[in-house]
Formats: sequence, structure tokens, C-alpha cells
Amino acid sequence: MFIQDLRDFYNRLIGKRILIIVNYDIDAICASKILQALFKYDHMLYSVVPIMGMAGLQRAYTEHQGDVKFVLLLNCGGCVDVVELLQPEEDVTFFICDAHRPLDVCNIYSDRQVCILGDPTLEENIPPFESIFCESDDEDEDDDDDNEDEDDEINDSGAGESDAENEDGNARPEPPKKLSRMEKHEQRILKQRQRRAWENERDRIMFEYTQYSFYGRSSALAIFELAWKLSKDNMDLLWWAIVGITEQLILGKIESSAYTLEIDNIQSHVSRLTHKINDQSNLSASKINFENDLHLVLYRHWTVTESMRYSMYVACKLKLWTLKGEKKLHELLVEMGLPLIHARQMYTSMDLVLRQEFYSMVEGLAEKYGIPDVIYGSFTLQYGYRNRYSAADYVYALLAILESVKKDKTPEDCFLEALDGLGRSHKDILNAGIEGSKLLHQAIFKQVQSSLEAHQVHSTGSFFYYILNEENTFFSYPYGLSMLAKFLLHGHVAVSRSRQATDLPMIASCPIDAERGLCLLVGIPPVRENSPKNFFGKAFEQAAQKCNAAILQDHFESSLIQIRQNDLTRFLDALTVLLT
Repeated sequence: MFIQDLRDFYNRLIGKRILIIVNYDIDAICASKILQALFKYDHMLYSVVPIMGMAGLQRAYTEHQGDVKFVLLLNCGGCVDVVELLQPEEDVTFFICDAHRPLDVCNIYSDRQVCILGDPTLEENIPPFESIFCESDDEDEDDDDDNEDEDDEINDSGAGESDAENEDGNARPEPPKKLSRMEKHEQRILKQRQRRAWENERDRIMFEYTQYSFYGRSSALAIFELAWKLSKDNMDLLWWAIVGITEQLILGKIESSAYTLEIDNIQSHVSRLTHKINDQSNLSASKINFENDLHLVLYRHWTVTESMRYSMYVACKLKLWTLKGEKKLHELLVEMGLPLIHARQMYTSMDLVLRQEFYSMVEGLAEKYGIPDVIYGSFTLQYGYRNRYSAADYVYALLAILESVKKDKTPEDCFLEALDGLGRSHKDILNAGIEGSKLLHQAIFKQVQSSLEAHQVHSTGSFFYYILNEENTFFSYPYGLSMLAKFLLHGHVAVSRSRQATDLPMIASCPIDAERGLCLLVGIPPVRENSPKNFFGKAFEQAAQKCNAAILQDHFESSLIQIRQNDLTRFLDALTVLLT
């Protein structure tokens, strides 16, 4: 069931011990950071456990259930039947705040143990209860047997003919006609036929409902609105919510129109909290500004040339991995009036006038060079005199921190580091994340350049595929591989002469465990489709069944799977047949 007023959910938790299970993504981390601030405010007991998939969710719940009766799932558990998966005690309640869609119907129609935080009117095409749930076969058969027994009792009352009339001389009502064995058999066949038709209709409805995986509203933004309604919000909490929704935009999880609608809402919170700070004359506090920004990776902390080269949108539009593209970039810089000597030094070291005019320079030539979407509305955080970061800077830095798993650094360590990196007191963690992000983007660009030059992107006619044959520390994790696949798809479409290229999706694969022969596989929707809805989750499932390949769909993003390298060729063949 849905809980629309999150204050009801929060009031139920006050004074209780809470288990918070957080998915390994930035939106969930921001939501958990806001919640922790609220819980500390009310002196509440809680445990935070980061997870990376279904197996992690089961393990986290089993290890920490103890005497916990309230479990909060952030960006996990919404798309699976949690009661079936975790087998909890009857007095345990799960609160789910999950941006993944579509939501599982068992969670939606659970009337006791599962509460989904959100507005049901915003959800798409939820099937009606009657069309997907009905009484079981056993109950129907029991009903039939009962009816037969009743018929026998009525027709064999044991009374003589003299009972045909009662004392008043009125004729007794005739007993209902007993069905013959043939009629009963026909009736049963008719019921089975009706049930089969109902089941086929239910399967069709459920396939249409679960066919595409996509994302709903940012969980961090939903939790921030709870803080606002409780009058416990501040600039830091708002900033974390902004970082959460910016991650959805940058990674292509939501459409830009959905982001634009939320921006208007966020701006009103920014102006309200700014006035509140001004009234309190707290000049040392942080300041959030809304401004038109550029889709250039970390340009405030890098050189202009490198930021342009490693930004997917600009690189693919200008084809910057080619000599012709490099020449075009130099022409753009010349026409902007930005000397090459300045463009190749750190942005912070550039001439002050050039820095102030940089945005207007790019904006003025964006249409001419075919990069109009390089401009978008965003927010910047400023505290002190030198510390100025955009929301996108935070996202790129946190992505690099989450992907920096090493032998001596577990995913849990990376999660805690990312959680600390959101705070203003840990600027060193954020700056280290920014440097790590630069390395990630350089690795992605070099891989794209070498792959396109070697023509390593292949087409099956129904999709493109790209297979990395060696383990790579940057692409052995979901975010790195997804970013590489997206960059490769856009890059290949930019240089392809085929008209069909914009309509084809992309599959990319990278080995993650050479000893066990496992690789990670990700599916990316076509370039032409503005909608970020992804059909690969269902397609992977059906292809694996067709070719009897063992796949592990452990991630909450259904378009990410693990598969044995030996099964990869026949799996791709089955997928080709399925999508043709």
C-alpha cells in the first residue's frame, strides 16, 4: 500500500529501532544522509547497511533483523516481492522508498507488511487488483465438491411420497434438478477454459506492466520534502536532495523534462531557505545558487580543452577522437576568443575576465557548432571564498568514489567515504573523488577512441554489441561499464553512415572474474528514444530461457546481468533472434 503523507510514516518510527538498507547509488546515499540528519535530530536508534543487489538485501536483512520491527529500504526492494524474498515475521513492517520502476504488484497491494512511500496517482499503468489476483484452484474445486454434496442431500431427503404435500395441502417446492455426470464434466471444462483465458489475460497485462524498467522520482527529493514538512530542513539537506536528482539527470535515468519540472520546485525551496539564513544573519553558512550551466565534465576543476574532450555530448557531436574533430575544437576555441594557452591551463588559473565570460562564449556558438543541449539549468554550492562546486561536480566525484573498490577497500568502505564526501567538512574526500573522476573519464574516452578506430562495435541487425576481452578496473563495475557503453553508442552513431543506427540499442560486456569466467553485461536503449525506459531486463530473461544460459540478475537495475563468458555467444544469438 502507498503512504502519501510521509509524516505518518515518520511518526510511526519515532522511539523505535530502525534498520535502513541502502542501495549502492548516489540518490540512495543522499536520501540516507538526509534521513540520518532527521533521526539524529530526534535521537532515534538506527543501523545503516549498504547493499549492491538482491543477495546483499537478503544477507543484510538476515544478519541485522534481530529485534528490529521496522525496516526502511532506500532505492531497493520496490521491484521485488520483499515478503516472499525475505520471509519476515508477521509483525515486521517494510517501508520502501525506491525510484526503480515498475513497482512489484505484491508490494502495491500488500495491506499490512509493505508500505510504499509515494503518491499512487504518479505511477504508470498499475494493473487493477481484480485483473491479476483471484481465488486459487483448490478453493474452486472445494466449492464444486461442496455443491455436489449439497445436491445429493437435497435429492435424497429420505422422505416418502406422503411428504410431497404438507399439512396445509400446499405442494412442497421441487428440489433443484440434479446435474448428470456429463453436465458436471462440461461445467468443470468451462470453468477451466475461463480460468485459462483469465490467466492469459493476466500474463498479457503483467508483461505490458513489467516490460520496461525505468526510474521514478528521486528518493532524496522525496525524503527532503519530508524534512520540509517536519520543519527540520536546512541548506545542507536541500543540497543533498539536489545532488540526488542531478545524478538521475547525468546518468540518463530520467528525461530532461522531468528534471526541469522538479527544478521549479527546488528553486522555491532555495529562495525560502536563503531568506531564512539572511534573516538570521548567518553569513558563514553555505549558499546555493540556480544558474544556467554547461554539460562539460568538471570544467571548473580541469582545463577547458580536456573537459570538452572527455564530455560525452560535446565529444560525440564534434567527433573529438578524430583529427578532424580536434581541428573543429580548435576552431571553436578561436571563435570563442579563448586563447589556446588559457584553454590548456586549469580553469581556476584562467584570466578572470575569460572565466566570467566563458559561459556566454559557449552559449553564443552552441547552435552554430551543433551543441545546443550543452546548456542546462543547475545549482551551485558556495561556502567560504574558494569553495564553489556544481551539483554535477558532486555527482562525478561520488561516482568515482563508489567505483574505487580495491583489494584493501571494500564496497562498504567506498559507501561510507561517499557518505562523508557529501559533508562540507570533508572537502579532501570530495577533491580526491574529483581527481579519480578525471581518470575514469580519460579511461572511457581512450577506450572509445581505440574501439571506434579498430571497428570493435559490431551489429547483429537488431542491436550493437561490444565485448571487452580483458578485465579493466574502470569497467568492471556497473557505473563505469554503463558510462562506457553509452559513450560508445553515441560515438558509433555519430560516425555511422547507417540510417538505422539511431534506432538500435547497445550491449556491452566486460570480464569481472577471470577465474570463474564471469562477465558483466549491460544494455543501453537507442539514441533516438528520448525516453530512458529500458526493455533489456525482460529481453535478457527470455533470451536466457531460450538458450538455457545461466544468468544472474542480482542488480536492482534489470538491464545489468552477470553471465559466464562461455555462454555469451549463444546468449547473444538467442537475443538476436528474440529482437529481430
